[in-house]
Amino acid sequence: MSAAAATPPADPHIPVLLRPLLSAVAPVRGTWLDGTFGAGGYTRGLFEAGAEKVIAVDRDPLAFEMARGWAQDYGDRLVMQQGVFSRMDDYASGLDGVVLDLGVSSMQLDRAERGFSFLKDGPLDMRMSQEGESAADLVNSASEAELADILFHYGEERASRRIARAILRERAAEPITTTTRLAGIIEGCLPRAKPGQSHPATRSFQAIRIAVNAEYDELFQGLMAAERALAPGGKLAVVSFHSTEDRMVKRFLQTRAGKTGRANRFAPEIEEDAPQFRLLSRKAIGPDDRELAENPRSRSAKLRVAERTDAPSGAVDAKSIGMPQPARGTR
Repeated sequence: MSAAAATPPADPHIPVLLRPLLSAVAPVRGTWLDGTFGAGGYTRGLFEAGAEKVIAVDRDPLAFEMARGWAQDYGDRLVMQQGVFSRMDDYASGLDGVVLDLGVSSMQLDRAERGFSFLKDGPLDMRMSQEGESAADLVNSASEAELADILFHYGEERASRRIARAILRERAAEPITTTTRLAGIIEGCLPRAKPGQSHPATRSFQAIRIAVNAEYDELFQGLMAAERALAPGGKLAVVSFHSTEDRMVKRFLQTRAGKTGRANRFAPEIEEDAPQFRLLSRKAIGPDDRELAENPRSRSAKLRVAERTDAPSGAVDAKSIGMPQPARGTR
């Protein structure tokens, strides 16, 4: 069955910045890897734009369970691979394109039992893979200094020390095991949000989720894996949702495109290695008015796109691209 005739999913999901993404990477041909499959929106978009094959990667087994109703319509053109996109070069090579949609998916946020949302009462989990240390494990065992570091570096939470102290005080009375209890503790440490402001627990929940899933390390390793997996002329498109992610993507692509520049224009020329990427957009691409009206979740989204050159892949230092590194780690 053709992509155009494929059965839509029962629970429709609006992929963020899909139209500008497909426009920026056009023409879409050959084999692509969707490193954050989720509800499959980017994968279906790639097929409709002309991809012959898509390798869909996701660490969450629920993503593939939810896709059973429509994935068979694409036959062997769709390969579903449970795993992390930081290992994409283990799954494929010579790719014509890679798409990454960072952060937590709406299908995870919408399910209270997954423990991602501070607006819904559920177990304090937050594990994308549903394996390993949970958010409850982290919150109830990390030291005050570790928690403060995580909240500050991963959530840019200025009240990180105050919140960390409150968490230790509350967990001493009873372990913190639910999303609403943790959200209440955080709310008690901060001023009440004014109309139009984000929920007081937003930054802390983001930080804990990032720590539990090692998201920044996954992004860092994933960008280098994409460099290795893409064929010359292959496109890399990354959609991010907050400033730290976007900064990492921006600096990685600038570094690999040889756009770091010289500190002094009078300094002697230094012979540099050939760039691994060519930037396809000078600035990040954001949502237009139509997308904002259709999908409010897109308001903070930024898209960056680059094309792989034929230069050999190499290594990048995490600090050089602005990857946050809490002094005490994330346990």
